Amino acid sequence: MRFDLTQEQLLVQKMAREFAEQEVAPIAASIDQEERFPEENVKRMADLGLLGMMTPEAHGGAGLDTVSYVLALEEIARHCAAHAVIMSVNNSLAAWPIEKYGTEAQKQKFLTPMAKGEQLGAYALSEPGAGSDPAGLTTNAVGEGDAYVLNGQKNFITNGGHAHTYIVFARTQPELKHKGISAFLVTKGMKGFTWSKPEEKLGIRAAHSTQLFLSDCKVPASQMLGKEGEGFKIAMSTLDGGRIGIAGQALGIARASLEESVKYSQERKAFGKAIGSFQALQFMMSDMATELDAARLLTLHAAQVKDRGEKYGVQASMAKLYASEVAMRNATKAVQVFGGVGYTRDFPVERYMRDAKITEIYEGTSEIQRLVIARSLLGDVAGA
Repeated sequence: MRFDLTQEQLLVQKMAREFAEQEVAPIAASIDQEERFPEENVKRMADLGLLGMMTPEAHGGAGLDTVSYVLALEEIARHCAAHAVIMSVNNSLAAWPIEKYGTEAQKQKFLTPMAKGEQLGAYALSEPGAGSDPAGLTTNAVGEGDAYVLNGQKNFITNGGHAHTYIVFARTQPELKHKGISAFLVTKGMKGFTWSKPEEKLGIRAAHSTQLFLSDCKVPASQMLGKEGEGFKIAMSTLDGGRIGIAGQALGIARASLEESVKYSQERKAFGKAIGSFQALQFMMSDMATELDAARLLTLHAAQVKDRGEKYGVQASMAKLYASEVAMRNATKAVQVFGGVGYTRDFPVERYMRDAKITEIYEGTSEIQRLVIARSLLGDVAGA
């Protein structure tokens, strides 16, 4: 595989790197400790076009490719994984499905302000009893005239409370199982639509995750995304692209872990010499660098396949699986390189370790990614 980046892609990467170094890095530790949503930088990301990167210019976006998106995400996540997931959700999970499945009226009303960053978007699939098994969701939508009445609860919704538009998945025909799920555009301010305070999480603490509550929430039929019964298809296809975004986030964490380890091992002395001179640490960092490069190649390949308009679900799962597990391994090794101080908040590697774990869980756990890959290899045998 060759990845000869275009001049435009390199400029996007440079822009994201400079923004991350100048405006994200200085506040990353404090917003994590305070669990504070970075509103000031979300506005700045909007100004830079980072919140609607792949949305066509006609609908307010930057009209860039997925490779550019991955490059930018890695740069942002290198300094703060919370910033990166806010950006990823708006691009991959909220803007993309509206662009793909929405009517022109829906695109004008919901997508354009989202792509411009004037309003944030969110994706509401998971429930208390339906995480890795989204077909088991119980939120329901009952037709009532020219509207649907939604009742149910959603869990772990990134951008919850801050987003204006939520893509909510609900059952319209329970007897049809996964074929009876539909998608709705639910907006902040609708009667019967509320959310919890942010969850107290291990990592990505500045990217707020909330529960959503729908109690006789009346949504106009014109705000159904796609056709009735297409919700499961919309949800799964959206997650394919979202997994590329999470792989990009994982790359940033893995890279930060390696770069901080290299720097520290060159400066820290023990037994009269730099700890980087010890072969045990050299081997550790060699593995970190090798796995990071492999993860980046997988992720860029998935992005490239998507940009070619080909099926990319399996490639996205491979990238997400490997990059997330590399992020966790690199972050754990970084704490080991730093030793006791790596376990304190005096250095960023403890944050990388906390942030890395979620990449193995959300938008499909590592176990789910392995199932997707296995089924592509074995067909019906794997699902037996």
